[in-house]
Amino acid sequence: MGARAAKRAAVAAGKRKRSRSLMRWVAVGAIVLVGLLYARPLRSYVQTKHDLAQRAAEVKTLQADRRALQHRLAEARTGEALTRQARRLGLVRPGERLFIVKGVSAWVHGKAKVGDGGK
Repeated sequence: MGARAAKRAAVAAGKRKRSRSLMRWVAVGAIVLVGLLYARPLRSYVQTKHDLAQRAAEVKTLQADRRALQHRLAEARTGEALTRQARRLGLVRPGERLFIVKGVSAWVHGKAKVGDGGK
């Protein structure tokens, strides 16, 4: 009877070892499964956060551009700017005479050479 009990005890100990080993593998498998299930949403979250940062930077750039354009528009609406633009287009006020001077750039370049001592 003692041999039978010892044999049963050995079989039970073997089952317990297999049971513990099986439970460890099940736990490892569960952890891997949870990790795989979290991988895609986590990747999506990180990508979305990156996209959001890019969009925020783009919005800041566009806001700065908008402010600069609004400033230019406000400046262009002044009488001084309007007069300056009309002069660039060759318009004159009533009673003024338009003189077109040619060769100014060549004169400026020639003057610069004389100023350098003829070098």
